[in-house]
Amino acid sequence: MKKFEYFDVTADIGFKAYGNDLDEAFENAGLAMFNIISNTDEVDAVNSISFEISSEDEVSLLYDYLEELLFHHEIDFMLFSDFDVEIKKLADGYSLNATIMGEPIDWDKHERKTEIKAITFHMMDVKDSRPFELQAIVDL
Repeated sequence: MKKFEYFDVTADIGFKAYGNDLDEAFENAGLAMFNIISNTDEVDAVNSISFEISSEDEVSLLYDYLEELLFHHEIDFMLFSDFDVEIKKLADGYSLNATIMGEPIDWDKHERKTEIKAITFHMMDVKDSRPFELQAIVDL
């Protein structure tokens, strides 16, 4: 099974991420997003950051997760290549615990591809199918 694929959107880029379960689909969404920024094969998973987020539904959880990844990229000046996600269904929504691994940005080592300005809700979707399929668009 492929982890992710990209599709064209005017002035933006969209991706679909896949997984055997929702956790794996979210992990692959992180990988897809960071492959827009740089080649994740060149990013060593030497430092880790953990975080927890809660959201009212799966689409909001995906948006919040991608926003958190972009936040750590910009604030901590890091690229990430390994994502460990655990999602739990709650009575009033969803909880996500994540540990993301990567290393500080070194543009002499890492390929510079495209800067992501923002995550959008436009066309964002979570399909509860087998495999799971997530769809998101990022603003370049």
